[in-house]
Amino acid sequence: MVELISQPTVLRAAGAPPKMISEFVGRLTTGTERVSIAVMDSPSGWAEPGQRPDFDEYMVVIEGEVVVDTEKGSITVLAGQAARAPAGEWVRYSTPHTAGARYVAVCVPAFSPEAVHRDGEAEPR
Repeated sequence: MVELISQPTVLRAAGAPPKMISEFVGRLTTGTERVSIAVMDSPSGWAEPGQRPDFDEYMVVIEGEVVVDTEKGSITVLAGQAARAPAGEWVRYSTPHTAGARYVAVCVPAFSPEAVHRDGEAEPR
C-alpha cells in the first residue's frame, strides 16, 4: 500500500552555522533502515567535520553549490548536478562560497549517527 509521508522529521546537522535536515524517509521518520532521503538546507559558511561513513551517500543539488573535500582533492557540486560518496571514503561537506545550498541527500543504507565516524570522535568499542 502507498504511504503518504505528510511531513519530515527536522533536525540540526553537525557543523556550524547549523544546517537543517528534513528527513522524509529513514530511521527517524519512517523506521526505514535500507535508505534515508532528506532535504538539506545549508546556510552560507556552513562546514561539517570530516567523516568516513559506512553508507553510500548520493546528493542532488537543487540550489546553490556544495563543496565536497576528499583525500584526493575537492569538487564543487552545482545546482543541477549530483555526486556520490562511496561508503568508507573520507569526505567533508561545506557551503563556503555561496548564499548556501538546498540539496537532496540519499543514504544507502539509511543514515545513523553510529555509522558516520566524524573526525575527532572516538570510535565505538
